[in-house]
Amino acid sequence: MSAGGSGAALWGALAASSALLLFIFLIRQVLRQRRPPGFPPGPPGLPLVGNILALAGDPHVYMWKQSKIHGEIFSLDLGGISTVVLNGYDAVKECLMRQSDVFADRPSLPLFLKLTKMGGLLNAKYGRCWTEHRKLAVSCFRNFGYGQKSFEGRICEESSFFLDSVDTYKGKAFDPKHLTTIAVSNISNLILFGERFRYDDDDFLHMIEIFSENIELATSAWVFLYNAFPLIGVLPFGKHQQLFRNASEVYDFLFQIIQRFSENRKPHSPRHFIDAYLDEMERNAADPDSTYSTENLIFSVGELIIAGTETTTNVLRWAVLFMALYPNIQVQVRKEIDLVVGPNRAPTFEERGSLPFTEAVLHEVLRFCNIAPLGIFHATSRDTVVRGYSIPEGTTVITNLYSVHYDEKYWRDPEIFYPERFLDSAGRFTKKEAFVPFSLGEERPRCCQRCSPAISRSDTNVARYKHRREVSGGGPTAGTPTHHRWAAVGMPRHRPCDKRVPAVGPPQV
Repeated sequence: MSAGGSGAALWGALAASSALLLFIFLIRQVLRQRRPPGFPPGPPGLPLVGNILALAGDPHVYMWKQSKIHGEIFSLDLGGISTVVLNGYDAVKECLMRQSDVFADRPSLPLFLKLTKMGGLLNAKYGRCWTEHRKLAVSCFRNFGYGQKSFEGRICEESSFFLDSVDTYKGKAFDPKHLTTIAVSNISNLILFGERFRYDDDDFLHMIEIFSENIELATSAWVFLYNAFPLIGVLPFGKHQQLFRNASEVYDFLFQIIQRFSENRKPHSPRHFIDAYLDEMERNAADPDSTYSTENLIFSVGELIIAGTETTTNVLRWAVLFMALYPNIQVQVRKEIDLVVGPNRAPTFEERGSLPFTEAVLHEVLRFCNIAPLGIFHATSRDTVVRGYSIPEGTTVITNLYSVHYDEKYWRDPEIFYPERFLDSAGRFTKKEAFVPFSLGEERPRCCQRCSPAISRSDTNVARYKHRREVSGGGPTAGTPTHHRWAAVGMPRHRPCDKRVPAVGPPQV
């Protein structure tokens, strides 16, 4: 056979092999996209990609609308990844409270496997790693932070630094995002590192900006496609590649600051979270199954920074926004603070109970703006049945917290911004059962050491800010951020407003 004939035969064999592999892939993908027996119904999807493209806009709104068609519990096909979506308070409570251990796992998605190898804290599988890291985090936040009475003084000090930085603008308009982000992050930095960062620390600010960018990138269509088809990771372009580059840069920076703040460490005399974690690493060094490692330390520090910083920062930004948009609410908050606190000192945590309207405003901000509209993805740890639907082990589960806060069974006229819904007839603050800004059940311990203080911290920080400052804005026609930029965390979007300012007033009877 001639050389030309041999080459043609080789190319023919390669083409046939490629065609066979493509055929096998397509058959496998079609089988993956079939709903398991007894699985919840859902909207039809496209071949190969399923419902991924439908999530390109505001996925929490899309899911809420689909629940009106398919029911509170329905399914999506995310490119062969069978996913169950929970909508409304009753469905979320039924799964996360009544079957909390079943829905407490994390999905083994390619993105999580690549970024954290299912380790760390927030994305750890439901087992030893999560248990040990959660226990250590809760202990450190209690011993070095919120459990110490002196810690409030350090928060007050940070608030003063923040307000002094605001004063440098001398009444001129400015975007408070960077100042707010560093100020909020410094509260957790005191626990993690024992020190705060300066507002002009460009390296730390750059890291926070990368964190914020990755939160947006993690919800892009490219990432959903990567989870469905990990082979696209070889492509040199796409938002998933930017996310991976950002993560690598952040991990390098975190490793450097961990080394910096662990200098002069005295074993068994921890000064902060880093020291306490290194103590646990040494204590468990002989255990081959230990989950404490330098890698998991980096993951945990990064997750603890981002979990609280993004949530609390955006609570405060939304609160300032609504104060500017609705001066009547701002006036009421200021009058309440002046009456309770007086003009010569700052509000304290203990005075939250005496500031019911201020607390109601912050709770309504959390409800109305949906700081974490889809929470963190869950997975089932074993086969289960919910409302007659069969949900197999390992199924990805999304809790649509946006739908919970707009559930008309529990909230009258939810589209109206109305802080008074959190006050009783006597003007006292009252909790609402369907108020779940972060999560429910077994999920809460994962994030509560960072996110629960977000509410109390936001209350007092807004009170301190309003005690010394008046907020004004140019109104919605001047480019005021009056709606979401979709990400894993809901944040105001700065652009000319393309929808009307949310209505404010009592719900319709």
